[in-house]
Amino acid sequence: MNKTTNKFSPEVRERAVRMVLDGAGQHGFRWQAIMSIAAKIGCSANTLNDWVKKAEIDSGRRAGIPAEMTEKMKALERENRELRQANEILRKASAYFAMAELDRRSK
Repeated sequence: MNKTTNKFSPEVRERAVRMVLDGAGQHGFRWQAIMSIAAKIGCSANTLNDWVKKAEIDSGRRAGIPAEMTEKMKALERENRELRQANEILRKASAYFAMAELDRRSK
């Protein structure tokens, strides 16, 4: 989830995107449709344009990385980071106990 709070529910986003994609022919240009619909729902035109682009990427109509894949990548990066930290802790603990064993044997 984003760090910022989302003012619009997923249903409102989906409906607005659908309205843009369905109504682009009515308005002549997509940007006109975006501006009209954004004013109706109370968001900026750029925000709605971003939603439309993401929807097109997720549906395969536009090149890019789908949201599902992005979430998987983030989860894998987080897991990788945690595993690296755990390995570092184990490496330090191993070195500590190896030194303690050497000290014990030398006495």
